[in-house]
Amino acid sequence: MRARTVLPAALAAALLALTGCGSDSGADNETAGTQPSGSSSPEQPPATSDADADADSDGTTAPAVPQALRFTANTVDGKPFDAEALAGKPTVLWFWAPWCPKCKAQATATAKVATDYAGEANVVGVAGLDKNEAMKDFVADTGTDGFPQLSDEKGEIWKRFEVTEQSRYVILDKAGKTVYEGVLPGGKGLAEKVAGLTG
Repeated sequence: MRARTVLPAALAAALLALTGCGSDSGADNETAGTQPSGSSSPEQPPATSDADADADSDGTTAPAVPQALRFTANTVDGKPFDAEALAGKPTVLWFWAPWCPKCKAQATATAKVATDYAGEANVVGVAGLDKNEAMKDFVADTGTDGFPQLSDEKGEIWKRFEVTEQSRYVILDKAGKTVYEGVLPGGKGLAEKVAGLTG
């Protein structure tokens, strides 16, 4: 009789110990970067080294992502776009509308900057103030499909950068700080501004 009482008690104690370990490791995962003093988390170093391995595969480290580039969107073609991929390089955000003649006049100069500074700076169009079909037509008509064109029908990215009218450029340095915001008629001066950030 005594053996039957001891066995369930020992089994219950073993299960409680296992359950306690499982919840501790879960807590460590949820609060990455914090751990009790005097203890070490065996899970955190591998996660850091895996990220480093990905970042260092081409001999460079991944740049910090500034708050300005923490947004996602879809392109006019419906592909997902994550602005974190722009981190570490100067970035030109070109805010345009499909029906805007000034925007059409900027298209050639903007596309040229995107081509000339590929690999050194990012150029991204942010279309708004219309429907996606009109945005796609604008990209096809102006030949601006060589760099990402975001569909911002709801105006979320426009609001994020406090853009209130079309035909505007917001230029960020490689740290994500806005260094220029305004209109460049016909895109004149855009190349010089980007050259100043990449040279």
